[in-house]
Formats: sequence, C-alpha cells, structure tokens
Amino acid sequence: MSSRLVLVLGDLFIPDRAPGIPAKFKKLLAPGKIGQILCLGNLTDKETYDFLRSIAPDLQIVKGNFDVEAPNLALSKIVTHGSLRIGFTHGHTIIPTGDSDSLLIAARQMDVDVLLWGGTHKFEAYEIEGKFFINPGSATGAMSTGWWAEGEEPTPSFCLMDVQGDVLVLYVYQLRVDANGVETVGVEKVSFRKHSGVST
Repeated sequence: MSSRLVLVLGDLFIPDRAPGIPAKFKKLLAPGKIGQILCLGNLTDKETYDFLRSIAPDLQIVKGNFDVEAPNLALSKIVTHGSLRIGFTHGHTIIPTGDSDSLLIAARQMDVDVLLWGGTHKFEAYEIEGKFFINPGSATGAMSTGWWAEGEEPTPSFCLMDVQGDVLVLYVYQLRVDANGVETVGVEKVSFRKHSGVST
C-alpha cells in the first residue's frame, strides 16, 4: 500500500458523554487528505460515523465496550502500511487495562509491529522490545471513569500516522485550553522505525 495519512481516533461517546468532535479538530479533518481511518471503538452515533466516512471512505472500526448497536464489529483488526503490520483494538479486552506487559503480549499474539489501543481516553505512545504502542486518547475529550486524578480532565486528542516503508511518523493533535478559556491545537511528532532484527 502506498504512503497515505491514517487517522487514528476512538472513545468518541457522542452524544452520551460529549456533544461532538471539537470544531478546531473538524476544521483539520478535511476530505481528500486522509486515506484511511482506524477507529478504536465507542463510535456511538450514526452522524459521527457518516462524518468520518466523508473524510475517508476507508473507515475501519473495532468494537468498543459501549458499541452495543454494532454487535458484529470485530474486537481487533490488522492493517498493513509500508512494511508495518498495525493491529488495533479498543482495549477493554486487555487485562489489566492499559498494562504495558499485557499490551506487549497482545502485540505478539497479533504478530504486529504497531499496536493501537483505546479505552483510557488518555494519549500515550511508547516503544517496548521493538514494538510501538499508541493510544490516541479521546477525540472528544469524553469523560471516563477510573483513569483520572481528582480534578484532572481528559484532553481531546487524535493521531495522524504517516507510514513510509519501515518508518511511522506519528502526529499527535491535542486541544488545549489556557487560563482564559482560549482553545489552541498543539501538535507533537513522534517517530518509530521497525527493527530489522539485524545489528550492525
């Protein structure tokens, strides 16, 4: 598959826990720029599904623990971009939830180079034993239970992946609000190169 941008998002919970995808994010998600969308579950309304399909017709979705209207969705899937096998799951089947050792086991079982997971509503990206792990957080900043310190709130976030050969460049978009209530979108870049297993 040729190089193209891949949007990774999840835990939207519209309208259950959030009114919608933030306007500043919607402006960035223009049709024609994104080749594929990987949704990590809890896409709980048809309007958001239709919006995502308008961005990229190649919309891949896995089942989240609140996707009760979609019983036939797979719990996990694998796609290939460049030389990278990318697995994705919601994360509610990873026990303990978000545990790095459990995620490593899941990545090995799926035989993937990159594992995307959701469920915690909190962005994370790290490498363990030559595998790259990404949690895009919640694109809406939907509230979650059990993951936040008192007084802390989720930061809306999503990720764009650009894969070329064995290199994945991850762009993390986070909606930040300053003390005056002004919203800005911050972007960070993280890179991962697949290990060939050969040392020189």
